[in-house]
Order: sequence, then C-alpha cells, then structure tokens
Amino acid sequence: MKTQLIDLMKQRRSIYALGRNVTATQAELIDLIEDAIKQAPTPFNNQTTRAVILFGDSHEKLWDIVINRLKQEVPDEAAFAKTTAKINAFKSAFGTVLFFTESKTVKEFEDNFPLYADNFQDWSEQAQGNAQFAVWTALAENEIGANLQHYNPLIDDQVREAFNLPASWKLRAEMDFGSIESPAGDKDFMADDDRFLVFK
Repeated sequence: MKTQLIDLMKQRRSIYALGRNVTATQAELIDLIEDAIKQAPTPFNNQTTRAVILFGDSHEKLWDIVINRLKQEVPDEAAFAKTTAKINAFKSAFGTVLFFTESKTVKEFEDNFPLYADNFQDWSEQAQGNAQFAVWTALAENEIGANLQHYNPLIDDQVREAFNLPASWKLRAEMDFGSIESPAGDKDFMADDDRFLVFK
C-alpha cells in the first residue's frame, strides 16, 4: 500500500514555537493555502468555507485584537500576563489563516434541499475540518509549522470590523503558521481496541 498521505499526516502536528524564518514567498503561500481549501471536499460541492490570509501588520493586528479582547475576560493582571505571553507566541509566527463559514450558502442549501436541511450546518463544520486539515498538512509538507486556535466568537465583531468582512461570514478558527523553531513532542494514541471495530 502507498503511504505518502499517511506520512504527511504524521508530519502535521501542533507546533507552538513558530518564527518568521520562512523561505517561501507570500505569493507561494497564498497559492498553497488557496489550492488546499479549493481541493478540500464539501457536501453537495457547496463550498461554504471562506478564508482570510494575514501577513505582516495585518497578522499582528489580529493577535492584538485577541489580546485586547481577552483582557476583558481574564480576572487579574497575573493571569493576563500569562495570557499575553501565550498570544504573543502566536503573534511571533509568519502569518495567520482565518477560517470562516459563509452562512448565507448554508441557508441556501437548507432551503433548496429541505430533506437534508437539518444536516447542512453540521456538514459545514465537517467541511471546515477538511479545509483546515488540508491547509495544515500542505504547510507541514513544506516544513512550515502551524497550530489551530479558536478565539471565536469572542473576537468575531472586532475581526469583521478590522478587515471589513461580510456579516454572513462566521469565524470558525484561527491558524497561525511559520518556521518551526522547536518540534512537537511525542503523540500518544488510545488503544486501537477501544477505537476501532472491524467486521468481516
């Protein structure tokens, strides 16, 4: 059996020590990310995933929004200092991909296919997972690390305003990416017998 895809999947890990020592150009990264999202499957080929790719000042602006928003939630200065250090690690990366779901498209398919209407919201989340995994793995193949964050819905309004985004775009995740400054640790797996059933 060919295992090239499995090998790439093993290479994809949550990398938190990210830097800006990236040799790929922004144009190359944009092409890579856009192609990965376009090739990721969606139900009925409804293509509900949207993405905003941030570099430079725009990338830093995003993580400043997160820090400022979390300051309203963190109980004291000591806790906020730890939170700020964590967010600054994301800010130290080379760029960020913001993943959105186009809620108008989800609603259109609910209306047009009433038999499956209850499924389209769940299916849009599955499409998100496909797109995020595809981008993450494509970056890993090019030795670019990434991790996935979920500060939505806390930052939704500020992000929409900062980048002038449509109200119908629902933020689902934030993926910062950059050079791998320190590798991920070992990955543990639960017992196969607890996870899989095979019938012959």
